[in-house]
Amino acid sequence: MKLVLASNNRGKLAELQAMLAPLGVELIPQAELGVGEAEEPFHTFVENALAKARFASAHTGLPALADDAGLCVEAFGGLPGVQTAHYATQFGYEKSDANNVHALLEQLAGIENRRAAMVSTLVAVRSPQDPEPLIAVGRVSGEITREPRGAGGFGFDPVMLLPAFGKTFAELPAEVKNAHSHRGRATAQMLELMREHWLPDRSET
Repeated sequence: MKLVLASNNRGKLAELQAMLAPLGVELIPQAELGVGEAEEPFHTFVENALAKARFASAHTGLPALADDAGLCVEAFGGLPGVQTAHYATQFGYEKSDANNVHALLEQLAGIENRRAAMVSTLVAVRSPQDPEPLIAVGRVSGEITREPRGAGGFGFDPVMLLPAFGKTFAELPAEVKNAHSHRGRATAQMLELMREHWLPDRSET
C-alpha cells in the first residue's frame, strides 16, 4: 500500500518508514509528488495533523499519513506545543533544531521544574473527504536536561531525558528510541488501527 507522507522532515520519514514496514506500507514524501506545505493554523496537534493529511491526499489522490508532534513543557503551560518546529524564531534565532535546543535551554535557565512531554499525533485518511480518519496519539513524559547529550535523533532529542533509561532520546540506539518514543507509541497504535480498519483481510506478518 502506498501512502503519501504529509511531511518533508527526513527524520520523521526514516522513523515512520522503519516502523510501518510490517504492513508493507510504502511512504512517499509529499515533496516527491510536488506537494507543498499545508497551512497549520490550529492550536492542537490533531487538528493540524488532520489538515496536513487531507491536503496531501487532495493533491495526490493517494491515502495520506500526517504527523504533528511537539514538545510540551510543564513550566511553560504546555508550550511550545504545535509551534515546536519554529520555537527558536520567536527569540530571534533562525529556524533549526540546534537553535531550538539552544533557545529552550536559555528559557529554562534558573527554572527547577524541568518536566516535559513529547507528543506525537498521527492521522491517516483514505481520501480528502474521509469521514473516519484514523487517529493515534503517543506521549512520553521526561525531563529537560541542562545541556545536550547524545548525537542521535533530531529535534529536541538531545535534551529530552527519559528517566526509565537515564538517557536522552539522542543517546539511545534507533531501535530502542523507536520502541519507546512518542512517535513509536503513536505508530504502534496506527499499525493496529490500519490492520483493523484498512486491511481487515490481511494476516499479520
